[in-house]
Amino acid sequence: MAKRPFSIQTYFSMARERSPGVPPDRPPRPRGPVVWLHAGSLAASRALATLAARFAQNRPEIAILRTGEWEDGPEPLPPETPQDINGFLEHWRPDICVWEGARLRPALLWSAAEQGIPLLHIDPGGDAHSTPAPRWLPDPVPALLGLFDTIFLPDAAAERRLPRVSLSGTRLRRGAALTETTMPLDCNDDLHEEVMSALAGRPVWLAARLRAAEAQQVVEAHRRAVRLSHRLILVTVSMSETDGAAARDAAEATGMRLCRWDEGEMPDENTQVVLCAAPEELGLWYRIAPLAFLGGSLAPGHGGSDPYEAAALGTAILYGPNVGRYLAAYSTLVEGGAARIVRDVDSLAGAVSQLVAPDRAAAMAHAGWDIVSRGAAATDAVIDRIIDLLDEPRPRPQEGAA
Repeated sequence: MAKRPFSIQTYFSMARERSPGVPPDRPPRPRGPVVWLHAGSLAASRALATLAARFAQNRPEIAILRTGEWEDGPEPLPPETPQDINGFLEHWRPDICVWEGARLRPALLWSAAEQGIPLLHIDPGGDAHSTPAPRWLPDPVPALLGLFDTIFLPDAAAERRLPRVSLSGTRLRRGAALTETTMPLDCNDDLHEEVMSALAGRPVWLAARLRAAEAQQVVEAHRRAVRLSHRLILVTVSMSETDGAAARDAAEATGMRLCRWDEGEMPDENTQVVLCAAPEELGLWYRIAPLAFLGGSLAPGHGGSDPYEAAALGTAILYGPNVGRYLAAYSTLVEGGAARIVRDVDSLAGAVSQLVAPDRAAAMAHAGWDIVSRGAAATDAVIDRIIDLLDEPRPRPQEGAA
């Protein structure tokens, strides 16, 4: 006997038996288009944050509604009841929904589709799709996937895991996984040319967003590395002025020749350490240094620094073991050969001595650039489809007061 298809009416009738919650106190709907981004995980929210940043830069009239697993300030999803869902959709009136994750919400997505809201789905791969619907109901996943205008898939394996539904090939977009990336930091081109001329081809490595508790280890690692490469220069860019003072004290204690960048000094042929007290000009130094140690990772309690910031500008990456805030990003870069972990002064000094060689650093930097480029291409594909749908005229329900 054939299995009955999923019926949203049955699901809604069950939902009506549950008492709706108290309507939440929501902020006013922003003017202009609203793009609703739903993140199924914290890692996904960081990837979607890149997408939101691109909109903020290029289409500032577009407002972002965030739901799901964001680190701060997401709008709660409504319960799966008609009254709560209608209140949510009527208030925000999203112009488009981008749903990331394999956990689907039948009543919410069905209602959004009925109200003419185009739905895009980012399939992260891995887990099979699921819903909160009771097990004795027919599986709603095939019908729900049929609601999406476009489904973005990370690979062929994710496509094979889709249930056998009538999804046309034009609605399936296979490419790279949507990953966290970052906008490249700015740099003054004239200053970049001036510094490169002053360095005259000397090897450079960078300690970026350095913390006070790890400054002495970084400076000592440089002192050891200089024994093997006497022309090597360390540039320290501290996380704050307080951290910068600790880096200055550690460098001065070694007797090495210093360039105090914040006082207007320029490195010369005698410079061994360049001291920068804050990260405002990191875009310059990432472009100059082929190798960077990312601070906040040797010292516990900081969670590391964003590694895509360095990878996006073609820099090979060293980092310590304390990178909990960005663990997924570091894991991706390590798997791709773009980053390497160090655990103490000895391993940092050894890694710098090995990787400061142009060919070694270039291979790691290329691997990082490739990972960032694939993530950027996946983001571009989603953005292009959002823009196409926003620019496409379509009938929508009459807007109420914001």
